[in-house]
This record gives sequence, structure tokens and C-alpha cells, in this order.
Amino acid sequence: MSSALSGWLHAFRIYTHPRVLGMLSLGFSAGLPLLLVLGTLSFWLREAGIDRATIGHLSWIGLAYGFKWMWSPLVDRLPLPLLTPLLGRRRAWLLLSQILIAVALVGMANNDPLENLTYTVFFALTVAFASATQDIALDAYRIEAVAPRLQGAMAATYQAGYRMAMILASAGALWIAAAVDPSEATYDYAPWRIAYLTMAACMAVGIVTTLIIREPEVPLADLISENETRARTAIAHWHLNEKLEQIAAWLYGAMIAPFRDFIVRHGGHALLILALIALYRISDVVMGVMSNPFYVDMGYTKDEVATVSKVYGVIMTIAGAAIGGVLTAKLGIMRTLFLGAVLSAATNLLFVWLAGRGHDLMGLVFTISADNLSAGIASSAFIAYLSGLTNSAYSATQYALFSSVMLLLPKFIAGFSGEFVDAYGYASFFTGTALLGLPVLILVWLAGRAKFEKVDFPPPHK
Repeated sequence: MSSALSGWLHAFRIYTHPRVLGMLSLGFSAGLPLLLVLGTLSFWLREAGIDRATIGHLSWIGLAYGFKWMWSPLVDRLPLPLLTPLLGRRRAWLLLSQILIAVALVGMANNDPLENLTYTVFFALTVAFASATQDIALDAYRIEAVAPRLQGAMAATYQAGYRMAMILASAGALWIAAAVDPSEATYDYAPWRIAYLTMAACMAVGIVTTLIIREPEVPLADLISENETRARTAIAHWHLNEKLEQIAAWLYGAMIAPFRDFIVRHGGHALLILALIALYRISDVVMGVMSNPFYVDMGYTKDEVATVSKVYGVIMTIAGAAIGGVLTAKLGIMRTLFLGAVLSAATNLLFVWLAGRGHDLMGLVFTISADNLSAGIASSAFIAYLSGLTNSAYSATQYALFSSVMLLLPKFIAGFSGEFVDAYGYASFFTGTALLGLPVLILVWLAGRAKFEKVDFPPPHK
């Protein structure tokens, strides 16, 4: 065996590390709930006869992911009674959120939205809130659990698990519902109940993994200690008692210091960066809310949507992400970010073409191929960009801020997508989502002229 081949084989042994392997299951647990309260739920609701305007408004459930920065400092620093002493800071929050997700999915399964839409919305909101909380804790665990040389492998296995769960939550749920559905021509609640109960049972993968893995032993970063010491010095002038001083200093370190750090480091470019983060995925997010109702209205069956959009489409997204990683290395982050923005907006126009063709399976395959490849390229570059913005001392809170900002405006606008389609039709809607991508190109160009700073991962922990 040649030394070069031996070197590559040795490099791949990195994926046998227990925590890297565990990240595959945790990524699965993180990816499962998302589509069950967004894409798959919209398909269920449309099949049940819920109007498009209501479905569009219900996409605001996804705003829970957009507001997670508000409670991320608590997840980052607040101990949970009973659970934290037993499991540790990260595992305690992971377990609590995973159990809540499973229970809420059971609640969704046991309610027919046609009979009581309010209950469906309540349980879907619970799933989204618990899922966003799991994301916060999992991001922190992923960064803290291993040394820097293993971070790439952790990210890779996380993405693999996440994508597999998305296939299960979309195509899998549709296949299960289709398999027990006596007729595609009429709505039946029972198949969807079975599908969602199955999804709830699948959360056991994450729960068992959380109970097995070890809690990372991470001391408070020097920057955090310095900030809290500085805060205590300032608060001392308020003449509070010692307990209140400690609480105030903790709140400053947990909830104010991470955001202050971002503004101080990036100065006048902070607003530009936040604007780019807020708008970069707007074309895809707004368009995505109406994609499943579009498939239903065009006459595609659950099996067709599951196979083409949910399985094949995810594979194309993974391929696009791989291409994006190569392009980022060769062209640089900002050029690939610009290319991804162009492709994401332009490929939305393919849905305009598809809307004029009606039920065209090959047309759907072509459209999904181009759209998901471009989404993968854009996502790869965007993650690389966000990674360089994050200070390792506040990685969990700042990453939650960035991912929240990324979703807030697109999800809010997407809530009106159903009314827009009712008023102007699918062709005009998809054209409009493409036009939403134009301001993004300007922001990427402006951000490219600003200084881009790469922040290293935190030091290794045992």
C-alpha cells in the first residue's frame, strides 16, 4: 500500500472517534422536527383542505427558530434542576428539549387539523420551540466536545445525520402516510396520525444518544470571566446587596456581553453584516413555504413528491454543499457567497416555467436538481461566512443570534405567501421570490469590501 493511500485511510479514522460518531445521531435528532412543523405539515394541511392563506400564516411557526437568540443565553448558562447535576449543562438541555419534541409530536399526531386547527398549531409551536432549544444546546456541545482537529469531522457527521432526518421527516412521513392511505383522492386523517406517531418514536435516537455521550468539561473562557469581573466592578456603584450583584453580573455576561462583543469587533460593519445575514436566504425561505401546496395543486402524488423533492432533492443539496465547499476553497468565501445568491434567486424562475406545465414529472426533476444544487452551494458558503463571524468565547449565543436573524424577516414575509398566490397566482409568486434576491447581491458586494476576520475554534478540551 502506497504511503499516500495509507495517509488518506489514516485520516478517515477520524470518523471513528466516539463523539464524532455520536454527532451523527444528534444531527439526526436536530434535523427531524424542522420539516414536521413546516414543509410536511403544509402538505398535510393542504390535503386536509386548509386554504393557502392560512397555510402561509402558519409558516410563522418557524419564527421560533428566528427568536431563539432571546433564550440562547439561558440555555448557554442556566442550570436545570435535577437534570444538570445528573447529566451536565449541555446534556441536560438536550434531553429536556428532545423529550418535549417527542411529546409534542404525539400531540400533533393525535389531533386532526380539520377538526381542531388550534390544537395542531399549539403542538407545532411546542415542537418548534423545543427544537430551537435543542439546536442551541447542540451547537454549544459540538464546539466544546472535541479538539479543533476533530471539528470538521463533527460538522460533517452532523450534516449527514441532519440530512438523513430531513429525508425521513419529509419523504418518509409522506411514504408512510401514502402506504396506509386507502385513497389519494380523498383526505383521511388516520394515515397522517400513523406517520407523525412514527416520527415521534424516532426521537428516541437522540434521547438515547444524549444519555450515552459524555458531557464536555469546559471551563469558562477568560473573556467571559473578564467581562463578568468588569460588570461586577460597575455594578458595585449601584450599592446592591451581594446576591443581586451576582445576578446582575451573570445576566450581563450571559445576555449582553455576547452581543456587545460582536458590535465592538465589527464596528461600523456590524449593521451591514446583520443585513446580509437577514436577507441572504430570503428567496429560498419565502419560496419554500408554498412549494408543497404547489405540488399538491399541480397534481403530484405523495409518492412523487417524496421521491423527487424529499429524497432526490436532499441528495442534490448534499452534492451542492460539496461543490460549494470546493468553490469556497478555490474562489474564496465572498465570491462563492455571491455565486450562491445569484443561483438561488435565478433557479426560482424554473418554478415559473414548471407552473406553466402542470403535472410534469421530468420537469419537476429538472427544477429540483437545479434549485437544490444552488441551495447547497449557497448554504456551504454561508456557513463558512458565519463561522468567521463567531467569537469562540460566545459561540453558542452568537451563532443562535446569526441563525435567528437569518430567519426572522424571510419567515415573516413568507407568512403572506398564500395570500399572494391566491391573488396573483404561482407564476407571479415565484417571479417575486427571484426578485427578492437582487438586494442580496448588493449586500454581498458591500460586505466583500469590508474586512473579513476569521475567528479560531476554542482551545482543545479533554
